[in-house]
Amino acid sequence: MRVLVTGGAGFIGSSLVESLLADGEDVVVLDDFSSGRRANLPATHGRLRVVVGSVLDDATVERLVGEVDHVYHLAAAVGVSLVGRAPRHGLEANTLGTLRVLAAAAARGVPTVVASSSEVYGARDAVPYREADAMCLGVPSEVRSGYSCAKAWGECLAFAHAAESGLPVLVVRLFNTVGPRQRARYGMVLPRFARQALAGEPLTVYSDGRQTRCFAHVEDVVSAIRALVARDRFGAVFNVGSEAEVTIGELANCVVRRAGSPSRIEHAAFESHHPGFGGGPRRRVPDLSALRQAIGAVPQRSLDSIIDEVLRSPRSSPLAQPGDSRGTTRPRAPSRPLLRTR
Repeated sequence: MRVLVTGGAGFIGSSLVESLLADGEDVVVLDDFSSGRRANLPATHGRLRVVVGSVLDDATVERLVGEVDHVYHLAAAVGVSLVGRAPRHGLEANTLGTLRVLAAAAARGVPTVVASSSEVYGARDAVPYREADAMCLGVPSEVRSGYSCAKAWGECLAFAHAAESGLPVLVVRLFNTVGPRQRARYGMVLPRFARQALAGEPLTVYSDGRQTRCFAHVEDVVSAIRALVARDRFGAVFNVGSEAEVTIGELANCVVRRAGSPSRIEHAAFESHHPGFGGGPRRRVPDLSALRQAIGAVPQRSLDSIIDEVLRSPRSSPLAQPGDSRGTTRPRAPSRPLLRTR
């Protein structure tokens, strides 16, 4: 197979590329490296071609889509810090980029996977979130609402192409995905906690820390996406993530204990760090029934093991600078269980 991965140098995209190459696929990566990193990809590989460019470039997208058998569209502006600093760029990247990729794929009938987000559910009070639930997209003036709308619009466009041209589309709504390549600089909570703990700095927990999230390892997420494709589950949308629910306060304490860190926990108002972004839901928990029925399993890796791996990552080290790969640190094992699960 010849596969195009947009955003293939990013955190999730590079793990997908790694998986595809390991299975003998020929892979083309399209990435503008605005947030992706070359270091995430093999320096040289006979079945990998890296094209520096943007999904906003019609000619480039049309040419590359015309060369492949499948498209995984992961290119997007993500993270509260990145999207919050440049909300217009986030909207354009997440809508116009998807517009161009889907148009090119529909013109050639190339099956396409579109990476969406749990943010499309908005600040819903009722959990778990089911794929058929109505969306609650919030206030248009808030940045979070714009991001939610952009991802939801991409889903709608994907299924509009499917209805009009028969384009095989698969939408995956990714919940909190974590792993050792994830960067703290865009506001991702686990790598931020890991860096703070290893540096002995206070861990900043927003609000009262009782808001909950479910964290899945990136390799488990990639495996689930690829299993959906292998089983030809096109024409549907699936939640992809973990069902293990943990409060952000518990997460911070887990990181501190597993790192053997003297760090303390400090609380701050989310708005003071990300003004105008808009608050998230108190609980964010996916219903994975459809995924389990479709592929027979859901991500199972424990949060304890994920935290250990993130703490060992060179990127978490306080000695490492952006783009650096120094400073591997091994965390201390805890003496008691650290997770509360559903």
